[in-house]
Amino acid sequence: MRIHNDYLTVQTKQKREFQNITENVKHAMEKSGITEGMVLVAVLHPNSAVFLNEDEPGLIQDAEQWLEQIAPVNHEYMHGSKFESNAAIHLQSLLLGSQVIVAINAGHLELGPWQQVIYAELDGTRPKRILIKVMGE
Repeated sequence: MRIHNDYLTVQTKQKREFQNITENVKHAMEKSGITEGMVLVAVLHPNSAVFLNEDEPGLIQDAEQWLEQIAPVNHEYMHGSKFESNAAIHLQSLLLGSQVIVAINAGHLELGPWQQVIYAELDGTRPKRILIKVMGE
C-alpha cells in the first residue's frame, strides 16, 4: 500500500465560513497516482470541521442555525469558564466531525451525485491546516 500526504491551509475571511474543498481533495488524489483506495480528510484544529454533503446555500444556512440551536454561543459552559470561552465552537465541531473518508475507485473519488467535501471554519480567520492522506494502490 502506498501513502501520500498533502496539507491544505485554509484562511477564511469571515469568522464562520463553509468552503467546498472537493477539488483540493481530487488534486491530492491525482498527484498521488493512487487509483484504488481511500482518502482521509482531517481538520487539524478543534474549532473547525469537515463533512460530506451538498454544497447548497440553503443547506449551509440550515446547518448554521442548527449548530446555534444545539450549542449556542451565548450559553454558559464549563470549558474556558474563567477566560473567554469558545466551548460552543468546540461542541459545534463535534457535531459536524473532524474527518471524512472518501473511497477511490478507478481513479475517481466515490462521491454520490450531490456529495461534496465541505470545510467548516467555525471560529476565526487564522490559517488552519487540513490533512489529505491518500492511501491505496
